[in-house]
Amino acid sequence: MRALYNLLFTIFFVLASPYYFFRMQRRGNWQRGFAQRFGRFDSKFKQAITNRQTLWMHAVSVGEVGVCTQLIRALEPRLPNLKIIVSTTTTTGMEELDRRLPSHVSRIYYPVDYKRCVSHALNTIRPEAIVLVEAEIWPNFIWKARDLRIPLFLVNARLSDRSFPRYKRLGFLFRRFFAAFAGVGAQTEADAVKLRELGCRPERVHVVGSLKFDAAKLDERRIIDVPGMLRQLGLPQTAKILVAGSTHPGEEALLADLFVRLRQRFQDLFLILVPRHFERSREVSRELQSRGIKFVYRTELSRTTQYPPNDVQCLLVNTTGELKYFYQQATLIFIGKSITAQGGQNPIEPGALGKPMVFGPNMQNFAEVARSFLAKDGAVQVRDAAQLEEALGNLLSDESRREALGQNALAVVRENLGAIDRTVDMIVKNLDSGELYIAPR
Repeated sequence: MRALYNLLFTIFFVLASPYYFFRMQRRGNWQRGFAQRFGRFDSKFKQAITNRQTLWMHAVSVGEVGVCTQLIRALEPRLPNLKIIVSTTTTTGMEELDRRLPSHVSRIYYPVDYKRCVSHALNTIRPEAIVLVEAEIWPNFIWKARDLRIPLFLVNARLSDRSFPRYKRLGFLFRRFFAAFAGVGAQTEADAVKLRELGCRPERVHVVGSLKFDAAKLDERRIIDVPGMLRQLGLPQTAKILVAGSTHPGEEALLADLFVRLRQRFQDLFLILVPRHFERSREVSRELQSRGIKFVYRTELSRTTQYPPNDVQCLLVNTTGELKYFYQQATLIFIGKSITAQGGQNPIEPGALGKPMVFGPNMQNFAEVARSFLAKDGAVQVRDAAQLEEALGNLLSDESRREALGQNALAVVRENLGAIDRTVDMIVKNLDSGELYIAPR
């Protein structure tokens, strides 16, 4: 099985490398830590872990970094003798780790799942345990961890309607991997049932809730002054601000059309557009220009910039890691990847801020969370672009309805706090017990 996987992976890696390298180049800053992706580390990192017991945590990208940050804050006081190392896969994830974590927490790139790369990384770090945030299953990594008798934990685990059938169809390969986890923190009972069906040992699976409710806390230092930016753009304090967060292809054009029409009714309406991938900003700008919407790039703003009142209609955010600060200033929020794309984006941050939000029909990646908000009247869901325009118009004209939606959303978030503590308890109890489950090779 291992030989077949490594043969297939090598073929895939060779064929797919140009595409992924191109994506890395587009996002920029790809040279930093490039060797780490192949399990090679510099002397500074090796010195930092010399004679230290370590805990390796993995956060795939920006979405998982917030969860990881909260977990680290809760874990460090409970495990003071362990040095924590955090890995990520994307450059944007690394930027978020740099922004959120203190310097004593080491940050690295996750190794490519090539046998030699994984072996180099795990043989160098030799962690006491590994914590994977969400379902990130790479065979060589788990095989090597199991060979080295390193306990594995899977936290904030959820299985989408798309991923579950795939794992099940490949059960001959993945059942052993899911059986390898010493502890699994599932978001919901439905996720727990799926995880057990895929091979996780029933006694190792714990329903703890979604860690993203806790991760939405905004108790960290504010890094940008959004109110100051809006003043620079000439916005009056009474302006209505529509924030479209983590949008995907097709949604920006749709929103631009809606914005032009809505602005005929709400002349003080201002649009803050935040594409999920900032490298698409030029593409998005063409959609705005073709409709005559005057916009400014986030990176064009400086302390000395000042625009005439009511001159700019839209701020196009071409940076990463700042969405929640724009959410704080929103009158109304649209959750991206829910109309023209599938999966949806995280609705918890707007809920934690007590902001009214609207999303489309495609919230598969946050299905249970979305249902929680809808059940308590903490969000509005629409079927299509026509319903979206109607919903936005109704909410922009009804302040009391916006206030009620926001307060209901905030109540849902407060009801679901505590998953971080339950997850930390699961990890610490397993580590302290001295009876860690290590799957057979």
